[in-house]
Amino acid sequence: MARLIVGNETHEITDGIPIAETCAKAGVPFNCNTGVCGSCLIKIVKGAENLSDLTPEEKTLGLDRYNRLACQCAIIKGVVEVTY
Repeated sequence: MARLIVGNETHEITDGIPIAETCAKAGVPFNCNTGVCGSCLIKIVKGAENLSDLTPEEKTLGLDRYNRLACQCAIIKGVVEVTY
């Protein structure tokens, strides 16, 4: 099991799954859910190496491993801490 920390909340989630649903429940704003609008932009505080690779949509928006779209990434393993 992986751990996703959003603000003051810690969530146990299955390795390899997208983080969008957990982030939405924790209050991260979402709009399009397809990587186009950028509304779910999150800042990776810790554990960037534990997330999936940047998607083409994130690259198009000029994001990097520390600035991601919650709708586009999955947690591979370990602990990831984000803010929004």
